Amino acid sequence: MLDHLGEKCGVFGVYAPGEDVARLTFFGLHALQHRGQESAGIATTDGKRIHLYAEMGLVSQVFMEETLSTLPGFAAIGHTRYSTTGASVQCNAQPFVVRGAHGELAIAHNGNVVNADVMRGDLDALGVQFETTTDTEVLGRLLVETPGETWDERFATLMRRANGAYSLTILTKDALFGVRDPLGIRPLCIGRLNGHGWVFASETCALDHLGADFVREVQPGEVVRIDAEGMHSSYPMGETVPMAEGQSQALCLFEFIYFARPDSRLGGELLHPVRMRMGAKLAEEHPVEADIVIGVPDSATAAAIGYAQASGIPYAEGLVKNRYVGRTFIQPDQRLRERGVRLKFNPLREVLQGKRVIVVDDSIVRGTTTPRVVEMLRRAGATEVHMRITSPPITHPCFYGVDMATRGELIAANESVPEIRDHIGADSLGYLSIEGTVAATGQVAGNQCTACFTGQYPAAVPLQFDKFALDTTRNEGAEVTTESPVVTTA
Repeated sequence: MLDHLGEKCGVFGVYAPGEDVARLTFFGLHALQHRGQESAGIATTDGKRIHLYAEMGLVSQVFMEETLSTLPGFAAIGHTRYSTTGASVQCNAQPFVVRGAHGELAIAHNGNVVNADVMRGDLDALGVQFETTTDTEVLGRLLVETPGETWDERFATLMRRANGAYSLTILTKDALFGVRDPLGIRPLCIGRLNGHGWVFASETCALDHLGADFVREVQPGEVVRIDAEGMHSSYPMGETVPMAEGQSQALCLFEFIYFARPDSRLGGELLHPVRMRMGAKLAEEHPVEADIVIGVPDSATAAAIGYAQASGIPYAEGLVKNRYVGRTFIQPDQRLRERGVRLKFNPLREVLQGKRVIVVDDSIVRGTTTPRVVEMLRRAGATEVHMRITSPPITHPCFYGVDMATRGELIAANESVPEIRDHIGADSLGYLSIEGTVAATGQVAGNQCTACFTGQYPAAVPLQFDKFALDTTRNEGAEVTTESPVVTTA
């Protein structure tokens, strides 16, 4: 991906008495590092208290042997963060521990709740104190403060009130919960560990790294509780949740296109062959005469191979990625993002010299960095550069946890395909159709959120959304700091 989307987050949970759950969570989060690189945190329970450590940085930077040793217990949750609501600062590093009328819990969240400011205002009016500027804390405090004798009653209140995306892992002193919003926008799966433990993860690749067996995905609107008595499932709002007409769920289509790792399974499909099929569909919809096909590494490699196989044009590696630069789209600062792109790729002149080149990528967002790559390929000797994109044009912003810019910043919302072609300096430009994209996923058409391509959101969204809205409404005295890690023993 050349014009970058801000990723969502990664959540993890494990219930495994007798195991080193903090260490298991560390490796689970390491497998989910691609979903967020701003902060990382782990909370554990030993049945008496909740222990927490969270800090800014990569998983491997935040946790050392001595840190993990301070997190005892039989269950844990973890989080890797990219900021979608709330600034990228220390106090917003997850998980959070919250306490209220119904006790205490630790919570980690993947997604975005668009009416969090309204929900927070209602809680403020009841005298509830907040320590962070995130929608995640709003969800947690709603659960510990809202009336209701049972967890299902309180989760039903949350699901009725929260508008948006949330896949949650929640830890109490004696139980682990996995929760998915009624639209099913963000993924969450369940695994079995060593025959006696249980795992929740945003992606199945985290299960693979731990040697856990995939059981199934958490269903939209489902609450899965794991405790000493085993696994229990419930649907606080009922198994049939009202959605847009004809729609039974709304899993983010970009998970298939780009976000999830290619070795993860989603909707029963391994994503590497899904992306190869996207490339093959792209070759059918937008053929062009050329000498080689290259992909933008690593996200579009599988699609480029699929394009090459379907078109009969040889696949080649024309760009080498400096993997130590990292996924530059994670950087929230545009100046740093642009600097990272120039350091990220190096063209192979011997491969490109005198060649007509098809370049496969997964999206164009702002149109700011793609022209630099096209120019880089021409300087390396490419005689023609044909861009092929394995998603439809992005014309609308995401309100569900992808920081992809405002509509005014989205190039496809303001320019036609020929105009974008001229803007990026390519000889031709082709986008995969929505029909082709969905067909390649192997999923039932209509069961995906395609709002960023169509403007048809699966639920009501605000006309404008500010990811820093809660920063301006936080309580006095709740200072924002970027220095000290969050360490809690509840």
